[in-house]
Amino acid sequence: MNILILLSALLPPALLFLYIWKKDPQKEPASWLAKAFLWGVAICIPLSIIEMGIKILLFGGGEPSTLFGTTTMAFFVAALPEEGCKLLALWYVLRKNPFFDEHFDGIVYAVCVGLGFAALENVFYLFDAENWIPVAIARSLLAVPGHYAFAVLMGYFYSVYHFVDHSRKTAACILLVPVLAHGIYDALAMSGMVNEYVGGIAFLVLIYFCVKMHKVARGKVLAMIEKDKE
Repeated sequence: MNILILLSALLPPALLFLYIWKKDPQKEPASWLAKAFLWGVAICIPLSIIEMGIKILLFGGGEPSTLFGTTTMAFFVAALPEEGCKLLALWYVLRKNPFFDEHFDGIVYAVCVGLGFAALENVFYLFDAENWIPVAIARSLLAVPGHYAFAVLMGYFYSVYHFVDHSRKTAACILLVPVLAHGIYDALAMSGMVNEYVGGIAFLVLIYFCVKMHKVARGKVLAMIEKDKE
């Protein structure tokens, strides 16, 4: 049973990695991709400590009881620390990477970092769940693809800043755009903590938001591929 849970946790990140890897016209070295993935895994432990500290600071270690509280937790306990640490890991991987020479590479490495984080997070969630099957299904359809989409947005703006536009606006977008997407996602997902009816409506909005977000992410992927053909 434990092996089945582990496979269920790791299969969605693996499939998303294969998707983005196959999209790459010039494949990156496996060693560098593995390095990016492992850095995504490595940030999980310090992140859990950081997030717990912020949660204690904001909510005294308890759970928020209002929509304002859940939204605050979504952005400041989850989205900002997680995307900030992912960006730090991405910067560390790319700062001396001689193979970071194409626009699409930023997306590839960002996705590796994001899916490394998502993989370990998924393992924790599934092994901690009393009934892991519905959790595995929900996370494979929403949470893991969410981390993938956030990573695509981060990688896109990272490459734009590195290769095209060194403006402060583009630099800010590297972090702020994925934080905004992540924060909205979590705020909608967490609203059920306050009221089950509000949570039900928010869940429908979340599905719509995820569809739109993945369309945007797909557009960014195609844009970078076309840019490298020029």
